Amino acid sequence: MKHKIISILSVISLLILFLLGCYGWVLFVVFIWLALTVWGAFDIRLGYFLPVFYQKKTHKKEIAVTFDDGPTEFTTKILDLLEKHHAKATFFCIGKQIEIHPEIFSRIYHEGHQIGNHSYSHSNSFGFFSAKKVKEELHRTNLLIKKYTDKENLDFRPPFGVTNPHIAMSVRQLGLRVIGWNIRSLDTVITDENKILKRISTKVKPGSILLLHDTSEKTIRVLEQLLITLQKENYQLVTINKLLENE
Repeated sequence: MKHKIISILSVISLLILFLLGCYGWVLFVVFIWLALTVWGAFDIRLGYFLPVFYQKKTHKKEIAVTFDDGPTEFTTKILDLLEKHHAKATFFCIGKQIEIHPEIFSRIYHEGHQIGNHSYSHSNSFGFFSAKKVKEELHRTNLLIKKYTDKENLDFRPPFGVTNPHIAMSVRQLGLRVIGWNIRSLDTVITDENKILKRISTKVKPGSILLLHDTSEKTIRVLEQLLITLQKENYQLVTINKLLENE
């Protein structure tokens, strides 16, 4: 169910309850609407406010490994590993990080990896920004991507995976495709590298989109083991564009 449909049904239900004098049920309907809206905002796979690609149904042993929050000083080691294993990935970059590390950002592009927009500031309050401010953030980062790649960016991953009507409006106006994930590594939360690796390995299947962060040595070590494991299982690591072609 989508946000617009849920909202319309909720309004109709409230009108009927008022007409019937069933005022005791009003708070229940409001609670259900609010619960669904919060759930939809924080679970990107639901596509509650806008369409989201989070995996591909396929039997072909291809997966997309994605990295959020870079570029950082750790990105170079990740690029070294990807090159060593002949793997491609997608990097959802923060605009201000592009400004700090333009040479690393350029390397991502020139080594054949895909780049996406992950907002300009990655502010903790991004989910509360107005539609105008969200659009400004996305546009500013797209300009930076265009500056260093000479290509228009079409993909966006919301910070924290949060979506809402303001983000949906901005995405539509800029003509962006929203990319989620079906495997969240929790590499920024879990401290045990073996647990992260196990969490990923047990969930991988053809068409998966994996979320990692190029922000720590821990993730680099996990990636090194993951690449070995995946290649032993004959998985090919490809970009989002390659994985989702013909979608």
